[in-house]
Amino acid sequence: MDIAPFRREVVSAALAVREKAPLVHNITNYVVMQVSANVLLAAGASPLMAHAPEELDDLLAVASALVLNIGTPDQAWLDSMFLAGECAARRGVPVVLDPVGAGASRLRTDAARNLLRAARPAVLRGNGSEILALAAAEGLSSLEAATRGVDSTKDSAGAVAAARGLARRSGCVVSISGETDYITDGDIVLAVRGGSPLMSRVTGMGCSASALTAAHVAVAGTPLAGAAAAMAVMAEAGEAAARLAEGPGSFLSRFLDALYLLDARHLEQRVFPA
Repeated sequence: MDIAPFRREVVSAALAVREKAPLVHNITNYVVMQVSANVLLAAGASPLMAHAPEELDDLLAVASALVLNIGTPDQAWLDSMFLAGECAARRGVPVVLDPVGAGASRLRTDAARNLLRAARPAVLRGNGSEILALAAAEGLSSLEAATRGVDSTKDSAGAVAAARGLARRSGCVVSISGETDYITDGDIVLAVRGGSPLMSRVTGMGCSASALTAAHVAVAGTPLAGAAAAMAVMAEAGEAAARLAEGPGSFLSRFLDALYLLDARHLEQRVFPA
């Protein structure tokens, strides 16, 4: 597979986020709102955090992308997510679904599975355990997908086959985060390498990856290129931050700075054929 076109698209998408400042509407969890908002701002996008059903249609009329993140689920918020998904579909706004903790409880697994069907996301982005749990729920995998709270117990590489099945079944791109990130549309599989172990020691890195995915999908030529660009940006900024950080606390501030100062031309080296 000739990877050069994908590498060019990754760079173009990262540059376009800064040029166009897409407005990313997030229905996300309490734990990560501030982190995700700051990550979007540092990358050049514009964040919006809102879940009241009465204003969703108005807000999605001006949004460039929508993130549905089930990190702290309750029925009222889930109802808003389904409504937002309907509004987004009606207005042609791309959706990114983050199935936080799928496999940890029936509520989370069922919510993620139902949103995958109803909202028809452009990208499903999760860790290895979450992707395997959804694949198992859809009858696409027999592998056990134990999730420890919202943390993955499965390596991203072990979820690639399940991700391809989910992508083909649902018609969306599936992005798996891990030591190496994998992004697939069901046929093509891209790998993104880089980042830092410190990223797993800071709350909200995975959720921020979903927010960045939405920003890049909003401006990219395809969801596959947008999802790959977002993970390449995360990897590049993560490595840069880790070189200067003394621990998780300083890593987060360094990560925001690295996003803000990121040179998109370096992203080509992050993307490989899987």
